[in-house]
Amino acid sequence: MAAIPDRAQNRRSHYVNLVLYKVYAELRAESARTYVGFLWWIVDPVLSMAVYYGVFALLLDRGGAGFVPFLFVGLVTFRWLNMAIAHGATAIRENGNLMRQVYLPGIVFPAVAVLTDTVKFAVVFGLLLGFLWISGYPVAIPYLALPVLLGVELLLIAAVASMLASVMPFVPDLEIILSNSFRILFFVSGIFFSISSVPERYQLYLRLNPIASLIEAFRAVLLENQWPAWTPVLWIAALSVAGIALGVRQIARYDRVYPKLT
Repeated sequence: MAAIPDRAQNRRSHYVNLVLYKVYAELRAESARTYVGFLWWIVDPVLSMAVYYGVFALLLDRGGAGFVPFLFVGLVTFRWLNMAIAHGATAIRENGNLMRQVYLPGIVFPAVAVLTDTVKFAVVFGLLLGFLWISGYPVAIPYLALPVLLGVELLLIAAVASMLASVMPFVPDLEIILSNSFRILFFVSGIFFSISSVPERYQLYLRLNPIASLIEAFRAVLLENQWPAWTPVLWIAALSVAGIALGVRQIARYDRVYPKLT
């Protein structure tokens, strides 16, 4: 009787190792495709942040003192969510040829995409911390909340990516909708402004956006040496766990169908 659970456990362990190996292979292949390799993981987001700083802080003269750290925390936090969800949501559809050749659980592909972008984010986040320390924002006790905040954002990414990945092969147009949705989110998530500076009657609606609440939480820890507001963070975590369960269940349900659609 114990043989069946052992086989199931060995199979799960095999798939976990496969995901980790594919993440490593994807990162290595991506760095090998360009002359400067993994340095693009740093250069690309830094250039993006420099452009937004130039437009909003220099040309438009917005923000005042402390605006650069304020802006960079928001951009780095949002960029991780944006890139990981965009790649994770399309991962099953983009791996249709592989799925037709050999059976792999569909969840493997969004998991690889999300973790690959998470590794790149870790590099950029480390640079952000270094920039903040040099800029006069020291390490403080509330830094203990960072692993929780990072874990909750990863849960949110995994939830949205898995749910979208489960339906994207059926409705390819969702990729266009997703791209445009992120453009809207980019400007309403408090990256360039503090939600508390918005008229009070609109603040509740803006905070319904989970990434806006997470950006506020990261800024509280990194820029204000304060503990984040835990209530919205815990709500995001709970809803994300439910979303992951739903996404994984739907992907498992259509595992044998996806190769016929992609």
